[in-house]
Amino acid sequence: MSPSWTKIDDAIAQLLADARLVVESESVDLLSSLGRVLAADVMAKVSVPPFDNSAMDGYAVRIEDMQDGNGLPVTQRIAAGSVGSPLLVGEAARIFTGAPVPEGADAILMQENAEFDGSLLKTQSVPKRHQNIRRAGQDIVIGDIVFAAGHRIQPQDLGVLASVGVATLSVRRRLKVAVLSTGDELREPGDTLNPGEIFNSNRYTLNGLLQQFDIDIVDLGICRDTAEHTEELLRSAAQQADVIVSSGGVSVGEEDHVKAVVEQLGELKLWKLAIKPGKPLAYGKVLGVPFLGLPGNPAAVFVTFGLIVKPYLLRMLGVDDVTPLIVQLPAAFNITKEGRRQEYQRAKVVAKNGKSGVEIYANQSSGVLSSASWANCLAVIPAGKTIAQGDLVDVMLLDNLMG
Repeated sequence: MSPSWTKIDDAIAQLLADARLVVESESVDLLSSLGRVLAADVMAKVSVPPFDNSAMDGYAVRIEDMQDGNGLPVTQRIAAGSVGSPLLVGEAARIFTGAPVPEGADAILMQENAEFDGSLLKTQSVPKRHQNIRRAGQDIVIGDIVFAAGHRIQPQDLGVLASVGVATLSVRRRLKVAVLSTGDELREPGDTLNPGEIFNSNRYTLNGLLQQFDIDIVDLGICRDTAEHTEELLRSAAQQADVIVSSGGVSVGEEDHVKAVVEQLGELKLWKLAIKPGKPLAYGKVLGVPFLGLPGNPAAVFVTFGLIVKPYLLRMLGVDDVTPLIVQLPAAFNITKEGRRQEYQRAKVVAKNGKSGVEIYANQSSGVLSSASWANCLAVIPAGKTIAQGDLVDVMLLDNLMG
């Protein structure tokens, strides 16, 4: 590994330590909060469930009354949404799923075990005390902190918050992220390609990845390969956004102007990572605004977004745990040549003969973006390591890494 290359763990630690918290907040209604980050703790306004209730259709009984096997008269019917009368000694109550357990009852006899002839309730299977009763507060107790500040709202969280009566949330304001793609060869889908030109895929990859985070995107389109246009767009981005994300133009070619302009307008704190794909990655400030310059190759854009951009943006929003989930699975491939950089190979978790393993895409070129659509994970290959089939390898699932 070249001494000028920064290890990925060191780079991430540097970026996260440097991330400036967005302190502004806003109030949103619950149905609009998906993907947002809480700016304040959320406390339960009620217990869940708020009362003891029946876990199934059956009969509310007192265990003591069931012991002699003589049968009990059914004196009331309690449906969900209604409240029954206290259960007297020697009585049973017909009850349905979710209905409040009447005072005095200490078990629910499930209807499959009940024998009711229209007069008396009998059973050959006496329930245990508290059986089939969902106790008040068994999930959440009133006053509990349901989610702490810094938690990013997931789909299942919406139901949890609704269950404790939360209608609005205080969340961090949306980040504004400026996106630009560099290259005279780039054209937009729908244009006619001339010789030497390609369609601008990076713009769409970055927009799609950012949209998952409920972020306001400032799309600045294509930056021409001139120092003047690069400076113009970076100045515009810094005036409009909290973070600037570019693709391409950060290498050392004569047409790569981003690095020089960033240094002119601010500072370059990081350049060149010891990873593959994604080595020519830059981080710095443009007029005081954080700048992340991703490589130009499409697969490298995809990989470095998950490794670098996503955790950086989440940390700005106050999320503490931004570490991606890593699992270990046996390799269904061989790597016989040691690499100089840590590799993140597009891969897929597969199941064969009842066992899980991980395969890699045949062509790992950083220009092969279709590999990212085929993959459902990245296989992590440390620098200086070879892999034989059956070896355990670290795997980063894309749903967690990118979403």
